Amino acid sequence: MDQITPDWPVPTNIQAFTTTRNGGASAAPWDSLNLGSNCGDNAKHVRLNQQRLRGMLPTEPCWLEQVHGKRVVRAGEYTSPPVADASWSDQGGVVCAVLTADCLPVLLCSETGSHFAAVHCGWRSLAAGLLEATVAAMQVDAGDLLAWFGPAISALNYEVGSEVYQAFIEQHPQNKQAFTATREGHWLADLTMLARLNLQRLGVRRFYGGQHCTYAESQFYSYRRDGQTGRMVSLICRQP
Repeated sequence: MDQITPDWPVPTNIQAFTTTRNGGASAAPWDSLNLGSNCGDNAKHVRLNQQRLRGMLPTEPCWLEQVHGKRVVRAGEYTSPPVADASWSDQGGVVCAVLTADCLPVLLCSETGSHFAAVHCGWRSLAAGLLEATVAAMQVDAGDLLAWFGPAISALNYEVGSEVYQAFIEQHPQNKQAFTATREGHWLADLTMLARLNLQRLGVRRFYGGQHCTYAESQFYSYRRDGQTGRMVSLICRQP
């Protein structure tokens, strides 16, 4: 199973990575390591892929029903996936996880490894304040957090309309620097920059990752590129 491992200075007992689409059981167009159960793939194949993932982890990931909102939950305190787009924990053996296929996965970890989170950042959730809600829920000083940006669609391949541009400009004028005008009423949007700006305003100072584009790199799923496709997982936990 291929994976992208963050290069960030967190404690050695913190496990974190993003899967690629390689090394699984799913057939095209979900080939092959699809971990999303709600994108049309054969359920048996998804279960096999999730079993392969589970073998690399201390416990089953705490899955979410992602809806592009701003709700944050404490991982491990539910039996079925809650409607939320971020989870956090301060307990060993609890696995926070988010699924993506162009949206930006953000992993957060305190410098001591005591608190950690996984966040699913589409444009709607970013504009709604999901990162702000996650940092608040973690109950640690933002200056003690490290942030890692996983594979996501890059600005070169992510053209958006006026509703997206206006949502972020209304959130904060500083966000204008994350947009490049293309044609009338359209801009290229940098999700990673928008997330970084949000976190910087909260007091987060240390950022890592952000170099992989899901649209441009075939090892990743991309909804905008392919339409019907699978999902990668980005996860973080502290070994028990």
